[in-house]
Amino acid sequence: MRASRGFIGLVSSVVLAGAVMTAWAPGVHAGSSGGSGAVITTRVVRGGQTTRLDRGTAGAGEVAPGAGEEAASAKVPVANRSLSSNAKADRAGPGLSGIGAPNTPVVPSPAPTSFQAINHHQQRLEVVGGNQWSLEPPDQALCIGGGFIFEAVNNAVAVYDMDGNRLALDSLNHFFGYPVEIDRTTGAAGPKQTTDPTCLFDPTTNRFFLTVLTYDAVPSGDPAPSGHNTLDTAVSSGLSPLGTWSITHIDATDDGSGGTPSHPGCPCIGDYPHIGVDANGYYITTNEYPFFTDGFVGAQIYAMSKAQLASGANSVTVSQIDTSRAAPGDQPGFTVWPAQSPTAGQYATTANGTEYFLSTNAAEEANGTGTSSDLLTWSVTNTASLNSGVAPALNVHVAKSTVNPYAVPLPAVQKAGPTPLADCLNVTACAKAVSGTPDKFKETERPLDSLDSRMQQVMYANGMLYGSHGTAVDVGATASTTAQQTGVAWYVTAPVTDPSNGNLTTAVVNQGRVATARNNVLMPSLGVRANGSAVIGVTLAGLDHYPSAAYVDLTAGGTGAIKVVAEGVGPEDGFAGYRLFGARPRWGDYGAAAIDPRTGELWVANEWIAQSCTFAQYQATPFGQCGGTRTALANWSTRITKVG
Repeated sequence: MRASRGFIGLVSSVVLAGAVMTAWAPGVHAGSSGGSGAVITTRVVRGGQTTRLDRGTAGAGEVAPGAGEEAASAKVPVANRSLSSNAKADRAGPGLSGIGAPNTPVVPSPAPTSFQAINHHQQRLEVVGGNQWSLEPPDQALCIGGGFIFEAVNNAVAVYDMDGNRLALDSLNHFFGYPVEIDRTTGAAGPKQTTDPTCLFDPTTNRFFLTVLTYDAVPSGDPAPSGHNTLDTAVSSGLSPLGTWSITHIDATDDGSGGTPSHPGCPCIGDYPHIGVDANGYYITTNEYPFFTDGFVGAQIYAMSKAQLASGANSVTVSQIDTSRAAPGDQPGFTVWPAQSPTAGQYATTANGTEYFLSTNAAEEANGTGTSSDLLTWSVTNTASLNSGVAPALNVHVAKSTVNPYAVPLPAVQKAGPTPLADCLNVTACAKAVSGTPDKFKETERPLDSLDSRMQQVMYANGMLYGSHGTAVDVGATASTTAQQTGVAWYVTAPVTDPSNGNLTTAVVNQGRVATARNNVLMPSLGVRANGSAVIGVTLAGLDHYPSAAYVDLTAGGTGAIKVVAEGVGPEDGFAGYRLFGARPRWGDYGAAAIDPRTGELWVANEWIAQSCTFAQYQATPFGQCGGTRTALANWSTRITKVG
């Protein structure tokens, strides 16, 4: 099954591929349960394109419903893919998961520096003259350096000073040098569509790195994907994100064209890209799905020289690692998330440089059954060879650890509240204004997507590897009120790389779950300070809380209370959740955590709901905007918080 992020896709045709070398990696190793190994291909791609952020805000108000501005473009293309049962619109009753968790207390904890960041009104109406799609979810990225806070979402970017004052706001398409997503005058989709932003500030090169997935739309002006897509990485030229950036493009189509490897079922999409760094390399990982058929190939790892990217080179050597049969038992890797470190001194240098990754395997993509007790640790060794200027000699390793059981969670129930978009869709004239057609369904408030237990942000510090992800849990105040909720599973592991051959072993040092009665804990983003203390940023949502921005402290003694820094003021009321648009209420699909390298302070970024309005307010002029707090089709917001 394919599932939509509710956003339109992305691609760039500016990739130049050189000669392709394909071989079984000579040093590929798997855990004791087997694995045929990863396939590594190396090619040269084009870089050196330059860009800079638009520091203005070219706003354009949304017209009255009679003009049908949203109705002209209600059908947005598929970007995010998932095979998990969590992607289905409706699932079986909640029952119990069999995975117990303590009832974590929830406490208010306003932070001295916490501000509302990009919201849907800004993303849709306040950049490039409003020539944007309505998108869900925001897919929030956060990176901090040089005295600046950089945020990216679907599909906008912003820069703030350290007090939260906004310095720039731009669209992703404009920043990467592409035409607008949609021409609102003609209704034609642009040829390039960007999504899935992820960023970091690298303490070695003192540069900001931003990676997005970009796909080509068919040439007819329809947003449907053509099949070609790229991973685009922008790198700042210095400490300030307000200066010039250089861009590199990696073709992720993998059908044998453009110098890419030929994978079964492709052309494919390099979905859900995420990034990490060590002393030598910059790493992008994706989940590779066939574009036009159901299925899953396997996680892909793209490794390249960090210094080469930071130099703005016109060509960049990229090694692509296909994990489609590299996990134990000859299974595919899925959401193999690369690690970041809080300081340059924390990188693993054993075996001539090592980058670590974590993944889980309960989801269908990993041929899972929906539950698992496996945690997979991956490593790429000899990363110093990325700086050689020729084909690197990388080695890939994977080890399996047994952890407490986890499971794909159910959608997360929200607190009941006003849903003016649902009310609009239940009125024929209003539904036609926002969708172009009457809604044959009776729309009501929907639960939030909890994802599929895939790994989230990974950190490596003081020789320890930290990770967390969503899981089904049973939690309640008493045995009689115990019910299944969405919670967080977290881990601290100690990977060991043999300096002589790079072989990998690992041990679980600490683990636990975060859950609370009657409510759900969603989309964890784990950040680690240089001293090893950590914070897990989350959204809290359920019977007692509208979607709220929160975090949990993690120390050697475990986790503390769920601290709410911004209480949500209404339910999520976005188009993706309603049956007319596919009935998968999107949330997340990830948050972010970042360390300020100047101070060592930790920041988190979360999605939340910052507005609420009645149907009457929704219908007032300008239509659907409720005083500029939302748009006709969505009401998400993001929040950035310093937790110290």
